[in-house]
Amino acid sequence: QVQLVESGGGLVQAGGSLRLSCAASGYAFSLNTMGWFRQAPGKPRELVATINSGSTNINYADSVTGRFTISRGNTKNTVYLQMNNLKPEDTAVYYCNYHAMGGAAWGQGTQVTVSS
Repeated sequence: QVQLVESGGGLVQAGGSLRLSCAASGYAFSLNTMGWFRQAPGKPRELVATINSGSTNINYADSVTGRFTISRGNTKNTVYLQMNNLKPEDTAVYYCNYHAMGGAAWGQGTQVTVSS
């Protein structure tokens, strides 16, 4: 079973930056896709960005393209989300996601709040 631990959320003013981190532990397949989703109050959870284990397939939501960058860490099965030029509409709980042939897992979520 895979466990995900997230960190890096917080409160920031519009135009500021934050970096989210997520580390997978447990029995994680080498070939996997990790990513970030977010859920604002009263809205469904939506995809923010995903990246495969070889960093050859990266996808972004249109709303974050050009502002957010997803990357893999040197440590196996870690993923980062660098968020620049944050906007109030980016306010949400951000969830790390892992999925592979053996299954999927979600992190507990980290709150990101952007003040105007």
